[in-house]
Amino acid sequence: MHATSKQALSSERGFTLTELLVVIMIIGVLAAIAIPSFLNESRKAYDASAKELARTAETTADAIGTDAGGSFAKVSVATLNSNETTIQTSSAGGNAWVSDAAGDTSSFYVVAQANSTSDWFEVERDGGAVYRFCGPSTGSGAVAWPTSMTQTTPVYSGPAAGGCANGSW
Repeated sequence: MHATSKQALSSERGFTLTELLVVIMIIGVLAAIAIPSFLNESRKAYDASAKELARTAETTADAIGTDAGGSFAKVSVATLNSNETTIQTSSAGGNAWVSDAAGDTSSFYVVAQANSTSDWFEVERDGGAVYRFCGPSTGSGAVAWPTSMTQTTPVYSGPAAGGCANGSW
């Protein structure tokens, strides 16, 4: 019996060094592909938070206009926050915040900034038309903050970044 088990053990082989290296290389290639994808997910989450905040600020600005008989002249960062206390107005909380907002008698715009990515997302409303612009606040490209209440072209000219594709969302 002892000779039989000794013979069975000697017939089993382990992995060769080459086989182990091939497996390690395959794992390395898969990690090199997967890790950047996972890191980009956090950027998407920050941008999604800013988009949600811009949309909430847009709804709040609509409510301010409705209360004022259709005029959006009272729309500002402070009035957005006083009407909807969940709208953050500074980066101190570590989340997205409304960095700019203004209105006139018939239109308004709100700009939300994503924390950690520095991407911004803008919603403009001119009567019934809604425009959405976005871009990075840093890096290459030219950022032009709104010069009027109505802009029909993106205010950012540069490469797409994060949750901003081609200057709109």
